[in-house]
Amino acid sequence: MEKEKATPLQSLLIAYKNPSDTEGPRLITKAYAFAQNAHKDQKRFSGEPYFNHSFATAYKLAELGMDANTIVAGLLHDTIEDGAATEAVLKKEFGDEIAFLVEGVTKLGKLRYQGIERHTESLRKLFFAVAKDIRVLIIKLADRFHNVQTLGHVKKEKQNRIALETLEIYAPFANRLGMGELKGTLEDAAFPFAYPKEYKDITEQLRDRKNTKQKHLEKINRTLQKELAEHGVTDFKTDYRIKHTYSTYQKLIKKEKDIEKIYDIAALRIIIGSVEECYKTLGLIHSLWRPLPGRIKDYIAFPKPNGYQSIHTTIFTGDGDIVEIQIRTEVMHQEAEYGIAAHFAYKEGDISASDGNSLNKRLRWVRQLSEWQKQVHESKEFLENLRMDFFEHRVFVFTPQGDVIDLPENASPVDFAYAIHSDIGDHASGAKVNGKFTSLDTPLKNGDIVEIIVKKSSMPSSKWLQYVKTTLARKQIRSALGKNTSNK
Repeated sequence: MEKEKATPLQSLLIAYKNPSDTEGPRLITKAYAFAQNAHKDQKRFSGEPYFNHSFATAYKLAELGMDANTIVAGLLHDTIEDGAATEAVLKKEFGDEIAFLVEGVTKLGKLRYQGIERHTESLRKLFFAVAKDIRVLIIKLADRFHNVQTLGHVKKEKQNRIALETLEIYAPFANRLGMGELKGTLEDAAFPFAYPKEYKDITEQLRDRKNTKQKHLEKINRTLQKELAEHGVTDFKTDYRIKHTYSTYQKLIKKEKDIEKIYDIAALRIIIGSVEECYKTLGLIHSLWRPLPGRIKDYIAFPKPNGYQSIHTTIFTGDGDIVEIQIRTEVMHQEAEYGIAAHFAYKEGDISASDGNSLNKRLRWVRQLSEWQKQVHESKEFLENLRMDFFEHRVFVFTPQGDVIDLPENASPVDFAYAIHSDIGDHASGAKVNGKFTSLDTPLKNGDIVEIIVKKSSMPSSKWLQYVKTTLARKQIRSALGKNTSNK
């Protein structure tokens, strides 16, 4: 007898990854029926029922391992804006927490990349909501995940705007949350609609190279599996990763459009049992193949601020090719794929950067975002600063105590100083980078150890404004210069 196919609701409940929770499934079932009713008779551009989108959003959240309340909010996320519900009704039926999440997602939906009137007050409320509960943003990312998959059904005049919005706002948000797989999927789905010519060009360039790279990786994989087994390493698995198209395109721009300079188009990934075996495997790889100098990156010892951990090495294959190998544990792998959702820990109230919680420390930038946006009165300026301060290419530098400071690319020691504390920035007289004295306008690089020389008599200079990169530094410098002028 043929096995009966699961209903959408059943499949959603199966995807919910908390079998010990008895209340969650009941709440999800209630929200499922509520959302179906709220969106009845509504259709998407494709002609399919609107509820299918709500379901897809919730299902993605379940796949990410989110809690029941988040999944419920995913089902309900459009019921205020596009359905027949109100915030008061949601509070009555599902409680304050879920209503708060839905309202936050509704406000985030008003954020537009370009050509659309910006609502400053809505933006302020939105980022307050995100700072209070990061789940608002995760729901919106799941919402965008489905929307960008169906861009082909959207009116032509909206496709480009939604695609750019995805590339400029939502994919960078996913990256900052460490959700690497989601980031890549969002980018690749949006890329052909945002930049169709560039998409066509890069796809053609990659077609043959991907096949060649994969053959080399298969050969390396066979050799490595045999060697690991012979050296007593049995708890491991390997797979291939073909670099996402959009990230390849971005790297191609940085490499002067020379695709031969991109060594990580394809990578072999090794997922292994322990940190100790990660380093053992690295040594074994280097005994088999010659590593490319300067291409060994230890993100286990020095994780990225978004939580990413792995060892990367690039090797000469011996048959004329160069490929990247990534080594990580299963926990690190889950973190790399799903980011914050991999070990989600919700804490009621504001996210604190000082309570010792590692998750909260990683989300410190969200709180910073909420704080400095209060000083920005124009929404356009806010979005420009957002891209510069939080979404541009990053450098990760260290205090002498080993704390990681996350800064925009080409940031200066002055940016670093203000990132530590406003008093340190206001009285910075010089800097040491990697133990050597350097000027305050020196662009910082990944891995630099920075020490700020402080003198009480030192004051900010207007020249600093010419090279600082962060909104925080510019704001503090202008404030200090204004005080100095008024005191004269």
